[in-house]
Amino acid sequence: MHYIWKEWKENIKGKGLWLSFGIIVLVSVGLLFKSFALSFDQGFYVLLINLFDAFVYFLPLLCLFLGAFSIFQEKEQKTLIMLLTRRDSFTSFLFKKSLAVQSVLLVPIIIWFFVYFVPVKFFFQTDLKSYFAFLVSLICLLLIYTQLGIFIGSISRSRMQIVGFSIAIWFYFFFIHDFILMSFLSDITYENVKLFSAVYFLNPIQAARMFLESSLGVYSFDHMSRLLKSFMWLKPGLFLLANVSILLVVSFIIAAIFHRKEGSE
Repeated sequence: MHYIWKEWKENIKGKGLWLSFGIIVLVSVGLLFKSFALSFDQGFYVLLINLFDAFVYFLPLLCLFLGAFSIFQEKEQKTLIMLLTRRDSFTSFLFKKSLAVQSVLLVPIIIWFFVYFVPVKFFFQTDLKSYFAFLVSLICLLLIYTQLGIFIGSISRSRMQIVGFSIAIWFYFFFIHDFILMSFLSDITYENVKLFSAVYFLNPIQAARMFLESSLGVYSFDHMSRLLKSFMWLKPGLFLLANVSILLVVSFIIAAIFHRKEGSE
């Protein structure tokens, strides 16, 4: 609780969290107004997909920066060295700091989307299960990219390194990952399609999107080809759960091993 309260007080004074939250509110409200022309029956599902697609463009990058600078600030202010000297190992500090950063970022956003559901319910025929699937997919992206940001802040020695690493990771998952896999499409067979699928769903954007769209009924897995059945050898929810577990654990371990205790401008 000490770390959560400390993180909350620091973010209240700063602009990063409020700027990110403000952008999320503006985008979600703007898309709601834009969706008024949609049908009462199907507009709700279109709105959720549009929200997800809009957030994918900027939310991962915001989470990377927020997570990275929250760690780097401890280095700049020399509080990291004080904490490690007095009470904690770096692994313990990193774990508590990760929980604090994730909590401070997630709680306002979750509260906002519960409030957001009230006007949505007046304009569209809503489905709580689908809305919950949307929240789960969004929360998973927030968790993953915030933790990757914490990893970046842990290994970086300057603000320029943070900017470079953050843009590189965002660009990789947004463009490069799928581009690389596309070059192997001609070599996909029944024997290696599961391996291809596992690598494909290591991209958190694709794992979250598949989970959301399958939950909304955009994709049906009732009549699949043999190759597609082999590709979808796990349910979308399990792919997303595996993605979150692997990326959170791996990024935390690497951050703990290759951390830098000091930073510079």
